[in-house]
Amino acid sequence: MIPVFLITPPFTQLNTPYPATAYLKGFLNTRQIASYHADLGIEVTVELFSKRGLLELFEQINANTKELSENEARILALQDDYINTIDAVILFLQGKDPTMAHLICKRNFLPEASRFSQMEGLDLAFGNMGVQDKAKHLATMYLEDISDLVKECVDSHFGFSRYAERLGRSANSFDELYGALQEAYTYIDHLLIKILSQRMAEVQPKLVAISVPFPGNLYAAFRIAQWVKQNCPGVKVAMGGGFPNTELRSLSDARVFEFFDFITLDDGEAPLENLVQYIDGKITVDELKRTFVLADGRVVYINNKSCADYKQGQVGTPDYSNLLLDKYISAIEVVNPMHSMWSDGRWNKLTMAHGCYWGKCTFCDISLDYIQLYEPIAAQLLCDRIEEIVAQTGQTGFHFVDEAAPPALMRALALEIIRRKIIISWWTNIRFEKSFTRDLCLLLKASGCIAVSGGLEVAADRLLELIQKGITVAQVARVNKHFTEAGIMVHAYLMYGFPTQTAQETIDSLEMVRQMFQAGILQSAFWHQFAMTAHSPVGLNPENFGVKKETEVIGTFANNDIVHIDPSGADHDTFTLGLKKSLLNYMHGTCFDHPLQKWFEMKVPKTTVKPDYISDILSEEEYAAVNPNAKVVWLGKQPKSETITKSKKGNTWEMNALTFQSKLETTTIKVDSAQGLWLAEILPKLSVGNIKIYTLKEVKESYEATGLEDFELFWDNKPISGLYKFGLLRL
Repeated sequence: MIPVFLITPPFTQLNTPYPATAYLKGFLNTRQIASYHADLGIEVTVELFSKRGLLELFEQINANTKELSENEARILALQDDYINTIDAVILFLQGKDPTMAHLICKRNFLPEASRFSQMEGLDLAFGNMGVQDKAKHLATMYLEDISDLVKECVDSHFGFSRYAERLGRSANSFDELYGALQEAYTYIDHLLIKILSQRMAEVQPKLVAISVPFPGNLYAAFRIAQWVKQNCPGVKVAMGGGFPNTELRSLSDARVFEFFDFITLDDGEAPLENLVQYIDGKITVDELKRTFVLADGRVVYINNKSCADYKQGQVGTPDYSNLLLDKYISAIEVVNPMHSMWSDGRWNKLTMAHGCYWGKCTFCDISLDYIQLYEPIAAQLLCDRIEEIVAQTGQTGFHFVDEAAPPALMRALALEIIRRKIIISWWTNIRFEKSFTRDLCLLLKASGCIAVSGGLEVAADRLLELIQKGITVAQVARVNKHFTEAGIMVHAYLMYGFPTQTAQETIDSLEMVRQMFQAGILQSAFWHQFAMTAHSPVGLNPENFGVKKETEVIGTFANNDIVHIDPSGADHDTFTLGLKKSLLNYMHGTCFDHPLQKWFEMKVPKTTVKPDYISDILSEEEYAAVNPNAKVVWLGKQPKSETITKSKKGNTWEMNALTFQSKLETTTIKVDSAQGLWLAEILPKLSVGNIKIYTLKEVKESYEATGLEDFELFWDNKPISGLYKFGLLRL
């Protein structure tokens, strides 16, 4: 089989590899197809942010005669300080020299430019986080200062975690991107191509497969493909990934195939295997799967439907070998423990299930297979993959990158992790649904879950119903309380500008968010403005949502975002800055007493939400219907049991005292002697380490088989009801 070179182009995350190429390499391993993969984003980054890289950068800038801004002039005046400190900073951010944090925090080691003007309140923000995180944040701003210099002086396309994103976002026409590709290499292009040429010489592939997850990767992907076409004429080039999956489904511009031979859509495993077989001469072009090619000067889509996709159990374990895992850098852009997880720490990426088990949200591309086709992976297989990846990478942090992780599978995974005694920390994306009870959240925490992120979206019940999110604001508040009290951080994705959303609803949504932060049940969040996409229910049927498409013109290149008119909604653009400013303060735990009007330059309506709306919900007693089929598990240790004699008014009777120990506390409960003996006997049977899991019905039958009565009175009241703190959970 031909060797395949899988490439992630600049730039995605700097702290961990984007997982697409690791997934594909793992699959190719199962098919005995040789492959190599590289994240050129991190390779370009460490080349740029190095002593040699800065020497070359400043040499080029100094040779330029353009007029400098005050910030640029300051950085150039301090260029020796940047050159002398850069290698130490990168080593620190790579985790190779943690003691450097003390020097960085002294504030007289790193040169400081405009990014450091945002420093107000830093000591307060890091009061409980420690010197390492403070140093990471200072070092991140230092790198962002250099990034600003690069963008302003030598490469206007540059971004710290994206490159030429404007050229890829909503590019209905290929003209602008095509024109940029005819121009001379930019400064970053030169770095990229130098590294690419070295990797190509090492790998000697016959197929270069470039994964393009985001618009900010598109320009660099075309530059890579362009170089390969010009310098390696025998090598075929393919593009796949999230960007073509959503944006290029109606591609018709033949000029794209001056750079790429193939563009594949949706799940990449079967299309990539077929490409390998085609290039190897084993199948014809008509047997390709979900692939665009150029035939007789015309773009043709080929989809051999007789070729089935692989099930999730067949695609293998993601393979992170070849990637430079020790080169990734942990940055902290926002001083918030939950928010920083996207950029801080090396997370192994895995998926619990293909697609979305909910699949109803009207703003989402639910018509596309990557969301529509739901297929979970068995918990046992997931744990096999977890153990294999930990052995391969030496890293025990996992980010499950699901559309929305299914609660039942999360429960099964948590039980399997605990049963195998696997020590990992993990986080994932969820729906804030009522399945996340207090006890399920405690189970997830016990398995190593440290955080969840989910869509609160518009935070208004009328709009949540229109979105078909299947949740209410009150439900989200209760679920977030369960997660927070279990010790699991919560991040919310927030949306404004949904069709027919009024100014009043936007302000009321902000007030809901403010109250959740103030109540401590939300640790992090992010606002984004609604965008109508071609494959969502709103985009397919805008009239059902009270909006109109501004144009029906379909471009020859990217087609996903749709400009629309909302005659009954607010002027959503005017809310952008105020929503983001208020949220930044709430995430830092400040300004909860500021009136909402303060965040906006224009006049906004007063909120109609009661000031205690969220706190009233959280103080309500929660009543859950008794489910006899609920699973009952015991996570704790066997209690110490002893018989004691009680007496009152001349009467004596025996009771059982059971002492429970957790990692944090000890408690003793006293129950009737017979009940205590039964409880001591049943707990080992309920142990999470057992293969059999008892239902509540079976536990009741065991209780009554001993001749005991009033099971519900015993089980649902103190002291037994308080044992959830020690690991007695109903799931």
